[in-house]
Amino acid sequence: MKRILTVFIIGFVAFNSNSAQRKIPRVPQWAKCAVWYQIFPERFFNGDKSNDPMPIDLKGSWPHFVPNGWQITPWTSDWYKLQPWEKNDGKGFYWNAGTRRYGGDLKGVIEKLDYLKDLGINAIYLNPVFESPSLHKYDASMYRHIDNNFGPNPELDKKIWAKENPEDEATWRWTSADSLFLKLIRKAHKRNIKVIIDGVFNHVGTTFWAFQDLIKNQQASKYKDWFIVKSFDNPKTPENEFDYHGWYGVKDLPEFREDRNGLVKPVANHIHKIVKRWMDPNGDGNPSDGIDGWRLDVADMVSHKFWKKFRKWVKEINPNAYITGEVWWEDWQHNKMFNASPWLQGDEFDAVMNYRFARAVKRFVSDVKLGIKPSGFMDSLKNQYRDYNKENLYALMNLMDSHDTERLASMIVNPDIWYDHNAIPRPGNNWNVRKPNKLERAKQRLMVAIQMTLPGAPMIYYGDEAGMWGGDDPDDRKPMVWSEFKYESETHHPFGKKRPNDSVEFDSSLFNWYKKIIAIRKGNKALSLGDIKFKIIDNDKKILAYERNFENETLWVVINNNHNANRIALKVLGIKAYMLDLINNKKYNTESKIFLKPYGIAVLKEMK
Repeated sequence: MKRILTVFIIGFVAFNSNSAQRKIPRVPQWAKCAVWYQIFPERFFNGDKSNDPMPIDLKGSWPHFVPNGWQITPWTSDWYKLQPWEKNDGKGFYWNAGTRRYGGDLKGVIEKLDYLKDLGINAIYLNPVFESPSLHKYDASMYRHIDNNFGPNPELDKKIWAKENPEDEATWRWTSADSLFLKLIRKAHKRNIKVIIDGVFNHVGTTFWAFQDLIKNQQASKYKDWFIVKSFDNPKTPENEFDYHGWYGVKDLPEFREDRNGLVKPVANHIHKIVKRWMDPNGDGNPSDGIDGWRLDVADMVSHKFWKKFRKWVKEINPNAYITGEVWWEDWQHNKMFNASPWLQGDEFDAVMNYRFARAVKRFVSDVKLGIKPSGFMDSLKNQYRDYNKENLYALMNLMDSHDTERLASMIVNPDIWYDHNAIPRPGNNWNVRKPNKLERAKQRLMVAIQMTLPGAPMIYYGDEAGMWGGDDPDDRKPMVWSEFKYESETHHPFGKKRPNDSVEFDSSLFNWYKKIIAIRKGNKALSLGDIKFKIIDNDKKILAYERNFENETLWVVINNNHNANRIALKVLGIKAYMLDLINNKKYNTESKIFLKPYGIAVLKEMK
């Protein structure tokens, strides 16, 4: 209990590759110092309007209907307002949201790399970028090519696909979208920004090339064993009896089949080719031109045996590549999250998306009736620290929100519900769609500061730093708010309820807070690599402190999680040196009292 973060020796595994002896760290060192930024490509920035999706590009994606008059939705429009082509079907906002496209693309990401660099980001996680008809790309048509609407020449890319044998990598060529993606990697690396992408290897879309062959040829398809077929069509009957297993029963997402060794051999072999293609694109043994790792979708639904093989494939190419898994809900209905330690034994993942961290911070700062005191928050964190090896712990993706949850700002506006539960407007609930007020923004600042000062690699979901708000999918996937655009105010409600007239604009003050607290983290290794020791100053007033130590560096973080201001005497911390508050640049001696505003924080560094 006292030594919750004892020092672990990094395990090394040796292997022979390219006639050179290389070593694989248990966790890449860079991942512990990463500040992640998650990008949902279709909604980040439209850098090239000439590649915007056309109605034909939506074919095969839910809701399998394109309204008459459909167009790209204006980037700056009121989110809930129905566009002219959405008003005639009578199905409302949430049905039509599935047909919306805003035109975000890879050129848009490239153009905003300097924005990310200025914010302090040094690692990007991209939601799926492979060819797919949907807005989210979790229903891949193929893994070997980047989505053609993310690249500069969609029609040319289609012609290139048509000449290839999807099974034979010797026939694969590089499309214009592929080449632009490789350019994105080069430009990110030039700025010392790592890039990982979403690997969705549990399921694909119905437009996936092997599944299309199965639909056409049924029992005669050479890919029938790739999928979980329940029944084939009987051509002698007028009905179509073809049935198969979809992810969580969703027929749009056919699942790959597994056997006792994990994903069946032909599927695994294909994925191995995909890993090599994107991690070492030119195949010269130098992975610097490829991605820096993978985020693995619904990882708990794929066999451990497969992930062990996957890790070997990845680390053979790049020993310092990063693998993180989506290991999240063990029992969503009962609000039980996984202890992810079985995936973090050194032979599978380097990290997971740490939703347990997000839930703990939410309950500590955001919630009121369901809120926890510093003692409860401390215990929640210590449980994680006991569960995970220190090497993995420091590389965990400590997120607050993502494309699968309500946004952080709206989480604060709507306290006292379970994380990721019913976090979206419904006719029968009271979910509030409004913009956060000043006090709620103060809570957001505090939550982000906590995120940046605790063990684990923090991850920002695109737009949180710009002031964006919204509920769960699809409301968490609004177009990014940029300072150069003028946006319509949000005045509409998806179910016609009354709501405030909320202006939508880039929040420079909030951005600068994110930038400052990120800089503090990156400028002080103790915040990324240091041991931690907690001290509860006042449990009832929710005043908490924790000490971070690394080598000869000591910092104290003091939190006033209270709607009232408070003064805290430094002597209660046992500090025996002069301290500098990195937030406001004020100096304190051992007899000083620091003043903290409501939901304020101090990051005190020992002065040598």
